[in-house]
Amino acid sequence: MASRTQAPIHQQQRGAAVPVPAQKQKGAAIADSKNRKALEDIGNFANLRITDGKQINRPITRSFGAQLLANARGEAAADTTKNGQKQVVQPALRAARKKPPIRNQKAEFQKPESKTSRASSTKKKANSLSSVLTARSKIACGIKDIDVGDGENELAMSEYVEDLYKFYKQNENSCQPIDYIGSQIEINAKMRAILVDWLVEVHQKFELMPETLYLTVNIIDRYLSLELVHRKELQLVGVGAMLIACKYEEIWAPEVQDFILISDGAYTRVQVLRMEKKILNKLEWSLTYPTPYVFIVRFLKAAISDKEMESMTFFFAELALMHYSMVRFCPSMLAASAVYAACCTLKKKSTPWSKTLEYHTSFSEEQLMECAKLMLSFHSSAQESKLSVIYRKYSKEEHGSVALKASADFKEGTAVN
Repeated sequence: MASRTQAPIHQQQRGAAVPVPAQKQKGAAIADSKNRKALEDIGNFANLRITDGKQINRPITRSFGAQLLANARGEAAADTTKNGQKQVVQPALRAARKKPPIRNQKAEFQKPESKTSRASSTKKKANSLSSVLTARSKIACGIKDIDVGDGENELAMSEYVEDLYKFYKQNENSCQPIDYIGSQIEINAKMRAILVDWLVEVHQKFELMPETLYLTVNIIDRYLSLELVHRKELQLVGVGAMLIACKYEEIWAPEVQDFILISDGAYTRVQVLRMEKKILNKLEWSLTYPTPYVFIVRFLKAAISDKEMESMTFFFAELALMHYSMVRFCPSMLAASAVYAACCTLKKKSTPWSKTLEYHTSFSEEQLMECAKLMLSFHSSAQESKLSVIYRKYSKEEHGSVALKASADFKEGTAVN
């Protein structure tokens, strides 16, 4: 991830518009459709949107897509086994059946185990002298090894996970948006908050991954840092940003029509695709940047968190996404402050900020105080706020009703209720 300096917003005249001839608009629409091959819908079976001759109007979310796929396979199996004869399978179900059968590859392709392979498999992993000294120094400083139980889990990447997060820390500022509200002519912080509040609700409706929401807001802020946007196009920017984030993060990515329906038909398909292309070109197709979610996952592991603390941390993080005043903080600072605010609110430990957390976050308790205070103030005012989607989301039992808990307060540097 190379560091990149973002260009300032070019000043434009308020309400200025350049007329475009009809022939150029038609040619641009054709070129736009040709240039979108890299962004075709992925993960969705397009044929599954028609069932029993009826068009499905609801978006194909992860759970709904899995349900359709299971139903299609069940009907296909019933058709082929009925009366012991093979029946004609509907075209809508044919795509769902294109999955290779699961085979016992271990039994078919396993080679005779040699003495050398047996010896290498039973040989213990050798630790270098530097790794041993580093581990001993951490223990002496009261820092726990949070990756000690992930030695056999290849997905945990315990061998280089610390180096990975050091790389994230070094490159997180390259995706940091500048202070852009003062340069925007028709957009203010309140409009941005309304947009993010609506996007959180859309994120829930589509049952999207948590990463998608954080990447969506990151794309919006970076784009608004580079481009002047009119008020009537702000929601279109949010739709285009979430469409891009879905294609980047999701398996069951919603289609363009789903976003058109969720926005009450305010925009056409051509407008959404043009905005998608415009955002990507403005950002130079650079999407692989660490968001607060990446750091939250790691920091919660260092905090030895439970389900309640996870929900409280994400509650504070999503409140921070909605408020423009938090844009100036880097992603790792937002993540660490959310964990710290959650620790202070729940008060499950005698010390809210341990040596282990300070080591993995690279922030001391004093450095987090300003950002954490803002998050706690958002919590205390969330119930009376008109933008209540996040508050209602985390007031539900599935999230432990963490939003209903009494907000913590700071008195002389110490968190008290």
